[in-house]
Amino acid sequence: MGSKTFIGDIPEIVENILNNLNNEVYSLYSCTLVSRHWCKMSIPILWQDPFSFVRTPSFISRYFSSLGEDEKLSLITIGINVEFSKTLFEYARFLKVFDLSRLEFKVGKWINFQLENSRNHIINCIINLLFIESGVTLHKLGLCFSRSIALKPEIIYTLRFSQIQHLSLGNISENNVESTITLLRAVAKYTTKIKTLKIDDFNSEHKPRIFKALIYVIKSQKQLRLFGLFGYDYPTEFYGIISALNFHKNTLQEVMMVDCDYSEEIEVLKNCTNLETLRIRYCNYMIPLKILENNKISTFDMVECQIDAQELALILEKSGGLLQRLKFESEDEEFQKEPLLIKSFCSNITYLSIQCFGFSTQLVELIGSLQKLQFLSLWCDVDNMPKEVLNIRIMQFSEILPLTLQYFDLGNICLEPYVDVLLKHCNAPLKKILFYRLNKKISKALIKYYKRNKTLNYVGVYRYLDLDYNTRKEMEAYVELVPDKHIVVNM
Repeated sequence: MGSKTFIGDIPEIVENILNNLNNEVYSLYSCTLVSRHWCKMSIPILWQDPFSFVRTPSFISRYFSSLGEDEKLSLITIGINVEFSKTLFEYARFLKVFDLSRLEFKVGKWINFQLENSRNHIINCIINLLFIESGVTLHKLGLCFSRSIALKPEIIYTLRFSQIQHLSLGNISENNVESTITLLRAVAKYTTKIKTLKIDDFNSEHKPRIFKALIYVIKSQKQLRLFGLFGYDYPTEFYGIISALNFHKNTLQEVMMVDCDYSEEIEVLKNCTNLETLRIRYCNYMIPLKILENNKISTFDMVECQIDAQELALILEKSGGLLQRLKFESEDEEFQKEPLLIKSFCSNITYLSIQCFGFSTQLVELIGSLQKLQFLSLWCDVDNMPKEVLNIRIMQFSEILPLTLQYFDLGNICLEPYVDVLLKHCNAPLKKILFYRLNKKISKALIKYYKRNKTLNYVGVYRYLDLDYNTRKEMEAYVELVPDKHIVVNM
């Protein structure tokens, strides 16, 4: 049976396995060497999003084999002399993720291999040529324009939009207004399947025609689930874009707003009865918490925003039991009073991220009360606390850590001198723990914790490249050391 599987006698299973390796570039590359059949299945997956890989840009040359003679001649006339060798596959047809900023970066690097100086008009020409005959069917489209790039209308219409599910747009300048409008109109006309829409660098200086085209895109979709708006210079007007989300009040599940000011349009979110995730960050206004009243919010992310403590208490009393993932980050004094509110009404939290809070007794009480907590990220301020008091509080804190806790991000350096105390009294069965850096004291405490609990598998380190050989060798006899980004868990 194994040999039949190996030659592809059950291709559906093999193809499902390979599709689940879409982010494992080296594993997929190995699969291409197994057999001709596996190669045919692996190559299209490898080339879905080649511009995001950390590799030399020489692979761009492979795209040119599918160009027509006129297009090849136009490359030569601008000084690009490459060998147009025949390839086994038409790689451009496999593209499903089109991210203009990554594409521009890779093309620029590729030109540096070909010419002594990179010139903007050459970059622009090659980007347009790469897909002129590709006929690719995109699943993800990301357009972050630079002033030197403008997609030609004929290029836009060669791209197939019917399968696009993720669209991001940003950095719209005078140079690419027409390209943006043409593209948005094409998206609205040819697809209704967009699930994720993100708008970067949004500001009121955009042309009214762009706002109209964006609204047209939003209203034309049938299953929009995630909407993100990242402002530039705190926009106060949204020109109907957020109001258009009312068309998705039954499908919208997540909204993110960053660097924005208040507008009455925001209150349309209270009509989105299936909204599960709300992220509001660095917004220059008092959050109208009444938008949460009719929602089913299970993930609430609030970073550096103003709140009304009384209003928050009422909301948490009414619907705090639904919250499972919560992130609080603020230096605002009113904000610092919220731990007891969370303790009173949010007993079902499994993920908690607390930043910029003082290491108070209220905070210790809160974390001890969350008996379903599995993931904890704690970045606290311990300035002006006497060492003796802090030692006792950390001991109390570690002793009351819930026995459900498996992940602990202790990435800030404030508690570093007390890690030995924390781990000595910790009975939680931690599997993953993250630090900013490791020193002998922390390493020794980790080894003792491992020997006592036997649960720890990974230690993530932000300053991973600074680890000395002896520390790494000693630690890896017990746990696996990895860069923190490999195991960090975000909401």
